[in-house]
Amino acid sequence: MAAPDTIQVFVPLKLRKKNGRPKILPPADYLPSEDNIQDPHILRAIGRAWAWRRRMEAGEFATIQELAEAVGLAERHVSRQLRLAYLAPEVLKRLIYKREVTAVTIIQLTECAVLAWVEQAEMVFNGTE
Repeated sequence: MAAPDTIQVFVPLKLRKKNGRPKILPPADYLPSEDNIQDPHILRAIGRAWAWRRRMEAGEFATIQELAEAVGLAERHVSRQLRLAYLAPEVLKRLIYKREVTAVTIIQLTECAVLAWVEQAEMVFNGTE
């Protein structure tokens, strides 16, 4: 008799509605792995910064002030977050692809974006200045 072509995997999940949308809840004894403890806000901010950068380079907005008005945020906040689009390629690779955890906050990450690329990785992942 031939082996079956399919495998069934049962994962005990619960479905709940939150704000009218279904939400999948993990089992009660689930503990997230330590390698996935990167702050999701950092990834979201980097993605937003790159989207803003592309829009500005495409000529959709001439100034940061126009961009800030369009997205409904303060100009200072937009200009600070926009710095994340200019992080060193090595830092971006380690943050996005390898999902390495940073030793700095998102505010410190925006501040280190003005440093030379060589210095950025040291500061972001080791917390040294």
